[in-house]
Amino acid sequence: MKNNTSQKILDYISKASDTSGTAPHELVDFLDIGERAVFKQLKKLYEEGKIDKIGRPPKVFYFIEKKEKPQQSFKISPKVEKIIEKNYLIITPRGERKEGMEGFVYWCGKNNLPVEKTALEYERTFKKYAKYKRAGFIDGTGKLKNTFGKVFLNKLFYLDFYSIERFGKTKLGSLLLYAKQSQNKTLIKELIEIFKGKIEGFIKKYAIKAVAFVPPTVDRKVQLMRELEKNLKLALPKISIGKIKTELIVPQKTLNKLEDRIENARKTFFVDEARKFGNVVLIDDAVGSGSTMNEIGAKIKEKGVCQRKLYGLSITGSFKGFEVISEV
Repeated sequence: MKNNTSQKILDYISKASDTSGTAPHELVDFLDIGERAVFKQLKKLYEEGKIDKIGRPPKVFYFIEKKEKPQQSFKISPKVEKIIEKNYLIITPRGERKEGMEGFVYWCGKNNLPVEKTALEYERTFKKYAKYKRAGFIDGTGKLKNTFGKVFLNKLFYLDFYSIERFGKTKLGSLLLYAKQSQNKTLIKELIEIFKGKIEGFIKKYAIKAVAFVPPTVDRKVQLMRELEKNLKLALPKISIGKIKTELIVPQKTLNKLEDRIENARKTFFVDEARKFGNVVLIDDAVGSGSTMNEIGAKIKEKGVCQRKLYGLSITGSFKGFEVISEV
């Protein structure tokens, strides 16, 4: 009876696999059996790997994954495999998270690339960008100096680049993008945990006396920067940075000209602080052109809030001088 029911479910789902999948209530109507019995069968088939699913309760849809063309055989050295396992992440168009070799092989298959040769190219590219990282941070100060006539941050650091050539977004870049766009609290929490260990060491190393957070400029129900600020729980005074509410809000990421980004940051951010501190850190989630960081830094310095050195710290940053990260 059970086997017969399972086969009927497989037959029914297979007909819908190329469309939007099958909802459990469809199977209840089709089989004319109880909901609990249907869910029991679906759970068993899913655990056996015969069906897949997408969505979250109560909106879950089941489907049978199309078998992709088998990937060519390949042999990768343990050293290269370790780099890929630790650093590669891709989010599929369907919203699946694939990490390490699984994600890399998937990406190669999607782009008709030989895994073995492409893995060696990834290693070379990864090492090229990794050399910029020292003690867990990338120094982006030179990027600011090459972009702006006057730089108000003494130093700018990020944990990683947002993307690298050919291979696209880094692991942190992907986590940041999808955490913000989907407002996924699980991904946001993961990012915060990564950042938390780094910021604590940073505060100690640079004798930070106060912290400021760049406020979000795009209206979202769940704001990554607010969550970051709330969950870091830093035992430091917080400098209040505000965003002026205008009738028409123009997010920085929509501006492609440097002068427009500078004007936007200069005219719409304000520092509401009368206290004086020694070393200060200004935190953001991503640094594209650096306009926001630099202009807020100018206001912090002009008001005399920072009496010594002002540091910028971000989860990710772009590699080149004037480069816009418009996705986040």
